[in-house]
Amino acid sequence: MTDEPQPQPDEDREKRIAELEKRLARPAGVGVLPPVAAIALAGVIAMMWMQRDDVAYFFSTREPIDLGVEGAYRFDLAQTNRYVQIHGVPTSHGAYWMERDVAFIAIGVRETPLLVRRATFPNEAWTPGAAKAPPPDQRPFAVRGRLLSRADASKYEEAFKKHEEWAEVGPKWMLMAEQRPGGDYAGMMWFGVLIAFGGVNVWLLVRGVVAYLKPRR
Repeated sequence: MTDEPQPQPDEDREKRIAELEKRLARPAGVGVLPPVAAIALAGVIAMMWMQRDDVAYFFSTREPIDLGVEGAYRFDLAQTNRYVQIHGVPTSHGAYWMERDVAFIAIGVRETPLLVRRATFPNEAWTPGAAKAPPPDQRPFAVRGRLLSRADASKYEEAFKKHEEWAEVGPKWMLMAEQRPGGDYAGMMWFGVLIAFGGVNVWLLVRGVVAYLKPRR
């Protein structure tokens, strides 16, 4: 009976080195595959695109565009997604709805194509399903806020349609009362989270592609 030759220490060391090099040549186990990172990045870009108007308004000028007063309105100056001010008399009808358990109303401004969205006043008590909505507060008012075109305020299309039946002038604009540039910090924080998440996925995508293209040994 003869003994089989035993591997030499140098041979064992070389084998271990070769195994380690082979492991290092493989893609890292941490992270995601490039297609997954690309899909996540596309989703982030889509959400950022949907917030583009909010971001633009946040950084827009805080000096309001003056749309004028009764008898001297300047809607030739109106620009969507800008901070504006106006003084006027409310219409006799208003469209009511609820947002997060808060009652809101869209009222018209007489002799203008403008609706104003604001929270209801105490004398405008309204509950969903009520047989008859109370008339809006009829005091003349001055208001500042974010101006949106009808196309950009499409979520309030039902209010536009109702006012088309009531108003002398068809509504084309919606003024979001008390919404000032630079005030939506929560929205900007969410946008920052999207930027950070997008950056991580860019890194993962590049890392995965480089690892995939790296020559195997």
